[in-house]
Amino acid sequence: MRNIEAVQRLHLWLETGDGMLLGLGRIQLLELVEELGSLNKAASAMGMSYRAAWGRMKQTETVIGEPLVERSGPKKGFRLTPLGHDIVRLFRAWHQDVENFAVSRARELFPWTTEPFSEDNPKVPSSS
Repeated sequence: MRNIEAVQRLHLWLETGDGMLLGLGRIQLLELVEELGSLNKAASAMGMSYRAAWGRMKQTETVIGEPLVERSGPKKGFRLTPLGHDIVRLFRAWHQDVENFAVSRARELFPWTTEPFSEDNPKVPSSS
C-alpha cells in the first residue's frame, strides 16, 4: 500500500424546517462583522455581495427569532449581540468536538495517516 497522508474535511451545518440556521460560512461572516465592524466589509472579505450577506444574516435571525448583529457606533457599523457571540462560541466548540471525534475514528479505521484540516496548514492534496 502507498504511504497515504489524508486530510479530513468536514462541512457541518444546522437547518430547520424554516430554513438554514447555521453553517461555517455564517459563523465566519459573524466573526468578520465583529472584527471589521461592518457587514459590508465582512461580505467583501468573504467574496460575497452585501445583499447576499444581509440575506443570510436575516434568514438565520428569522429562524432563531432574535438578532445576532446590531448597529453600533457613530458610523452606524455593526457588532455582534451577546447572543451572536454565544452562537459563534457554541458553533465553534461543536464543530471542534465533531472534528476531533471524526479524526480519531478515521485513525482507528483506516490504515493511513489522517490529520485534521487546518487553515494554517491545509495540506490539500494535489490533483495530479
